[in-house]
Amino acid sequence: MEQLKQGNNFFCYISFICFNFSILTEFICRNNMKKDTLEHVTIRIKGLVQGVGFRPFVFQAAQKNNISGWVKNRSEGILIEASGKMMDIDDFISDLKSNAPVAAQIENVLILPSDQAHKNGFQIVLSDEYSEEKEITQIGPDIAVCANCLEDIRKQPHRLNYPFTNCTNCGPRFSIIRNLPYDRNKTTMDVFEMCPTCASEYENPTNRRFHAQPVACLNCGPNYMFISENVKTENFEEVLEHMALYLSEGKIVAIKGIGGFFIACDALQGYSVQQLRKIKIREGKPFAVMFRDLETVTQYCAANQKEIDTLDSWRRPIVILRSKNLLPEGVSNGINTIGALLPYMPFHYLLFEKLKTPAIIFTSGNLKDEPIIIENKDAEKKLGSICDAVVIYNRVIYNRSDDSVLQVVSNKPRIMRRSRGWAPNPVNLKWNSDGILATGAELKNTFCLGKGNQAILSQHIGDLKDFETFSFYEKSIIQFQKMFRVKPEIVVHDLHPDYLSTKYALSSGLSTFSVQHHHAHIASCMAEFGLDEKVIGVSFDGTGLGDDGNIWGSEFMVCDLDRYQRVTHLEYIPMPGGDLAAKEPWRMAVSWLYKVFGRDFLHFNLPFLEKIPDEKIDWIFNAINGNINCPLTSSCGRLFDAVSALLNLCTHSTFEAEAPMRLENIAAKNENRKYTYKQSDVIVFSEMFSEIVRDLQRKTGTEIISAKFHNTISSIIAEGVKKISKNTGLNKVVLSGGTFQNRYLLERTENNLLKCGFYVFSNCSVPCNDGGISLGQLAIAAKRRNLNQISIH
Repeated sequence: MEQLKQGNNFFCYISFICFNFSILTEFICRNNMKKDTLEHVTIRIKGLVQGVGFRPFVFQAAQKNNISGWVKNRSEGILIEASGKMMDIDDFISDLKSNAPVAAQIENVLILPSDQAHKNGFQIVLSDEYSEEKEITQIGPDIAVCANCLEDIRKQPHRLNYPFTNCTNCGPRFSIIRNLPYDRNKTTMDVFEMCPTCASEYENPTNRRFHAQPVACLNCGPNYMFISENVKTENFEEVLEHMALYLSEGKIVAIKGIGGFFIACDALQGYSVQQLRKIKIREGKPFAVMFRDLETVTQYCAANQKEIDTLDSWRRPIVILRSKNLLPEGVSNGINTIGALLPYMPFHYLLFEKLKTPAIIFTSGNLKDEPIIIENKDAEKKLGSICDAVVIYNRVIYNRSDDSVLQVVSNKPRIMRRSRGWAPNPVNLKWNSDGILATGAELKNTFCLGKGNQAILSQHIGDLKDFETFSFYEKSIIQFQKMFRVKPEIVVHDLHPDYLSTKYALSSGLSTFSVQHHHAHIASCMAEFGLDEKVIGVSFDGTGLGDDGNIWGSEFMVCDLDRYQRVTHLEYIPMPGGDLAAKEPWRMAVSWLYKVFGRDFLHFNLPFLEKIPDEKIDWIFNAINGNINCPLTSSCGRLFDAVSALLNLCTHSTFEAEAPMRLENIAAKNENRKYTYKQSDVIVFSEMFSEIVRDLQRKTGTEIISAKFHNTISSIIAEGVKKISKNTGLNKVVLSGGTFQNRYLLERTENNLLKCGFYVFSNCSVPCNDGGISLGQLAIAAKRRNLNQISIH
């Protein structure tokens, strides 16, 4: 029972009870009927059931169980009319529920008696026409190539080494769809007329490619082209040969993938890796690495079974794994993890057959902070000028999509960037969210559209302060409205007036209202797990405008989806230079030390100060004393920045959250001590900083100091939650916000709270960072509208 106290398992347990109760009810109602009685039923299936091979699967299950009738796509899902003996109908329904295609996600199966009797077999009939008013089905995400298709490119004459081989169980979906229903003429495959062989497969219900919309072969499908200064070829064998040669020579190649271009080089050649850093203007952020196969992954990374299963799943995400430090230092730049992924397109497999290296750098094909490039002309112009070659193909990418990123914590996959393989799968809500648009945050942006009881979360958009990214954002909102038949009537935005997502909402001409950033974080997790009650919310992150005009980021709340009460937080501290403090963490270290010691800390011989000119430190003192561009913050992220800089790990960040990452990176694993703090109306850290300085002067290892600091934060959370629970009687705790991407902190905090008897919920299928904000905004809006607290004008 202890395991069930963790939120994810508890939720599954309740769902299990409800599901089995429905089965029991159905059994009682039909128990007295004879098993050979002829029965006619209508079956309606909702969920991710289009574009994943579901209708061919239904057809085969019907044939297996002697069922007559038909199946077709409808706007709201799959509709089946079935006639057969009662025992055969039972077996048929059991097959539908238990043996669905791997990428299918069944949310609801409704079985009703039918007055239509069917004979003479089973068939697949044409899709219904879609209309603006109808409920719509889910759009499938892009799916990694399946084992059967990999076998086909070895055996089928018309698909030998064909890099666009796919079937109903795999291949592009979201990246190529323009509109619903998911038929070929509404995808970017519409310009490729099927050859007779592909057409016969497409029209044969017993074939694995029946109604596989991207179906193609050597005779009728898209093709690749290799372009460099000296070479231009469409011969695919030559494309592979040139790529392999270029990579082996240490060159850098841009390649068109499913959802956009990526840039590759040999991960084992340190010079090439450093060159790639220069051309990407990516000084410090770790690169993702694509490995040849699972065996190679385990040679370079430490991975448990859950991590291996996640890495090898049909979604093929980037998984953050522990590094064995065998790759060049420039791959991860001192971080002891690797973002690992496996091949997911036929092209990747065919390329690795030619490559000598077992691993390639696999990074987004874009210039710094811009969205991933999807247009061939843009790639040739922008990437061609910085790479040695560009590899394109002539199928259009309609919906841009980066690789998704996740890590496994407490044996659960936790998504950090939700894109390929997930988008645009919705989150089901308990209330009608129709007509609501949530515009999300400024960084790591996603937006969210309400359709019925579904929250349709966009793919990862990025940093809206970049012009190209904001244009991508605006275009994607329009595309989602068209695809999902949503006409927004109300727009929800962050409380911060200067966020571009807020300005977008306010310029929409529609009714708007704001949601506080950290309330939205907690609501995102509540929506993910279907919580609709008061909880203890702990939201730790880097920034978010508070109700008092200060920068929040360490919020202990009592909240539901309607309201929140801020109970306590970390003490406020000046943030010298405003946003610049996040890029220069030494500023936060100086701010904290000045608060605790005054100017005396300048005489402590702290190594990190050696890098900072005296005049800059004096400016900080004057700015704090004069309250010049020094907004107050309670941000936990800025506290991590301060300690990381104080330990001389990161005084200047080259990418977002570098300082906290480097602090977590060195934390000792078997250290249970913590520092002293004071918890009253707010949490005070004067004693903690005094003890950290004392440890530094005693030459205590930075790995020990880091662990003690992490333990302190975890202890603060547990103590704060227990105090709130004592006063309120609440026992469900929701953890959200970007700080909980810290594996050490999240794992320790969850375990501490579980031991205290709390039910703990933390984001898994939606990012705990700002990528989940839009979902939280939409959930709050839907709930408030349900309570008639907001109206549409």
